[in-house]
Amino acid sequence: MIMTVTLNPAIDKTYTASGLIMGQVNRMKTVRNLAGGKGINVTKILRQYGCPVTALGFLGGYTGSFIENYVKEIQAVSAFTSVHEDTRSSINIIAEDGYITEVLEPGPEITKQEKERFLADYKLGLADCRLVVLSGSVPRGLSEDIYETLIRLAKKQDKKVILDTSGEYLVNAVKGKPFMIKPNLRELEYLTGRKIAATEDAADAAKELTAKGIAHVMISMGKKGLIYASSAFHEVLYAKPPAVRMKNTIGCGDSVTASFCMSWLKQEAPELTLRKATAISAASATTFEIGVIPMELAEELLPQIKIDTVAV
Repeated sequence: MIMTVTLNPAIDKTYTASGLIMGQVNRMKTVRNLAGGKGINVTKILRQYGCPVTALGFLGGYTGSFIENYVKEIQAVSAFTSVHEDTRSSINIIAEDGYITEVLEPGPEITKQEKERFLADYKLGLADCRLVVLSGSVPRGLSEDIYETLIRLAKKQDKKVILDTSGEYLVNAVKGKPFMIKPNLRELEYLTGRKIAATEDAADAAKELTAKGIAHVMISMGKKGLIYASSAFHEVLYAKPPAVRMKNTIGCGDSVTASFCMSWLKQEAPELTLRKATAISAASATTFEIGVIPMELAEELLPQIKIDTVAV
């Protein structure tokens, strides 16, 4: 069982439009409402590949019920903590010129009592899982060390933690030494406090993080590819994705996280782990629907991906 934690889930309202003009009336061509948030996206992908998943986090109001019903529909176990304020909505506007605009609500404010109930649910859920995935932003009312707290609680029960977050939440969380982190380049720069200008810079930073006690570091660099470093092997690996017709890059990072979970559970070799993550992420970019993988395309892309090493 894999346990996903989405502290700040959302209904993803995805619009398509000819373009977006600030200060003007913008009429959308299509709209689709989907259960979202980074951890929810990971849950979707894992279930698509048949992995058993329990989903935790905070849900409230009509929007929260919408997400919970979806989680049940895909046959994941719903173990969310109910809160008094409504779960947020997020707006993604995909324009024909290739630009994607995101409008993200802050989410509900979590009370002390709601936090305590969640922590109790979390500790209970840890007993039945092998991997814990902590993903995404954090709602108001929770401290910047919340992910560090969750990591330390998981490690007390000898559970592996996969982390994908940003800002101070990431900076604090790495103090707890999660098993794996998946920053993008901007997040890596914030975490390390230095400019990442080239692939070699990213590889060097990844290797430094593994030396500090994080067993696996996978850095998503958009269309430039993925960097993978681990304390389990000496080389830093690099994979460039094959050319695909990109429609929507939102959720590609979540595809990498989900793929890593599946590879680790199968104890796959590092090269195959990276190749699969790259293929699934590239396939994800070809569809407007967030967190849904064209699985046949991912299989077709797999042999096209070359793995190189980066000197550090």
